[in-house]
Amino acid sequence: MGRKHNEGPLVLENIEILDAGAEGNAIARYNDMVIFVPFVVPGDVCDIRIVSRKRRFFEGRAIRFHRYSPLRVEPVCAHFGLCGGCRWQNLSYTEQLRFKQKQVSDSFSRIGHLEYPEIRPIIASVSTEHYRNKLEYTFSPHRWLTQAEMNPENGSPDMNALGFHIPGMFDKILDIEQCHLQPEPTNAIRLAMKKFALENHLSFYDIRKFEGDLRNLIVRNSNTGDLMVIMVFSTDDAEIIEKVMLFLKNGFQQISSLYYVINQKHNDTIGDLEPVLYSGKAFMTEKMEDLSFRIGPLSFFQTNSTQAIRLYDVARSFAGLKGDELVYDLYTGTGTIANFVARQARQVIGIEYVEAAVRDAEVNSRINGILNTSFLSGDMVKVLTPEFIETTGKPDVIITDPPRAGMHEKVVKRMLEAEPSRIVYVSCNPATQARDLAILAEKYSITAVQPVDMFPHTHHVENVCRLELK
Repeated sequence: MGRKHNEGPLVLENIEILDAGAEGNAIARYNDMVIFVPFVVPGDVCDIRIVSRKRRFFEGRAIRFHRYSPLRVEPVCAHFGLCGGCRWQNLSYTEQLRFKQKQVSDSFSRIGHLEYPEIRPIIASVSTEHYRNKLEYTFSPHRWLTQAEMNPENGSPDMNALGFHIPGMFDKILDIEQCHLQPEPTNAIRLAMKKFALENHLSFYDIRKFEGDLRNLIVRNSNTGDLMVIMVFSTDDAEIIEKVMLFLKNGFQQISSLYYVINQKHNDTIGDLEPVLYSGKAFMTEKMEDLSFRIGPLSFFQTNSTQAIRLYDVARSFAGLKGDELVYDLYTGTGTIANFVARQARQVIGIEYVEAAVRDAEVNSRINGILNTSFLSGDMVKVLTPEFIETTGKPDVIITDPPRAGMHEKVVKRMLEAEPSRIVYVSCNPATQARDLAILAEKYSITAVQPVDMFPHTHHVENVCRLELK
């Protein structure tokens, strides 16, 4: 290994990429420093330009390859290397699964210092393309330009974009020609919408100036064939809104639910806004086994429907229900897990922070004829109190599926006080899961660990743990 450091940035030569790392980056080393590098594969040997220096690590970019790894495959997406959504697309799927399983074992060993049985082989995704049921695109007049496009000899490029954010840049959008994450007609809708906007001189939302007509385009589909499109405007001009919505309605007859939202805030979240149904049904329907789930424009649902069924089947199996148990479902969301396990339990109580999600959960119980569920909304720390447990009854089983940050320490300690005979912990972040499991280890033993791949070509992995009271 050598280094070049003239007047320009530091360049490290002939560096071997050693491992997969956090946030989809790969890991290399130079002397005692760890280097995080995107869009490379373990086994690559390359020159790395250091773009950021921290106290304990470097961040770099591969600028020249001396040897390619045998683990490499050809990415299917033309946007690979710019779009940050599928950073492992150049790594064979078999190796992606191996590194995801390793991520779980590393988190449990190094973060939690846990005792656990052999981790079960990760459940692979049925599909590695077109597996998502929701994508959100952003309109912007600040398109990310390639080196060729920045050459003044090539003229002035069109700066309008409809696509995804460039990683780490709040105002730069990569214009997307074809995305392989969601089935058609997603690409067709996005491309037609951009063309229509340009032809009709509609302005793309400028996040720097907080102005523009068109802000976001959200496309959702379900495994029953429903298609929902949500158009997000910054303007409240009725003429512009009608023109756009009529175009979408007439241009794509397969849209079963067509909504719009007016968002004039300084952030993109629409959860606190009221979507307006322009045409079609008010909801989509997802099927999980013989259960139906209604999905509204603001409803949360796992974005890989096929793998969600497999994930929840693992959770239900780990719960080991016999029919007479009181189950707490923490962070229940729209009640998907609660309703999925309700027929095997005496009663299921779901707790969720978002009030709208609780309303969805109640509807989903009602349309499936499930009578033994109840749902509460509120901050988990404030709801799950000794008084609550005394009033509702001590749970026999707790199923918990928290956000990436994991559970508040007070919630974990409350679970220890409740002493259910079994805990099923579903997590989208093995690191925070390991942290929480280390606290639960005071009274619980880990008896099963099952990773599930929900998001191929990314570093993300879901993991389900079964804990038994000692």
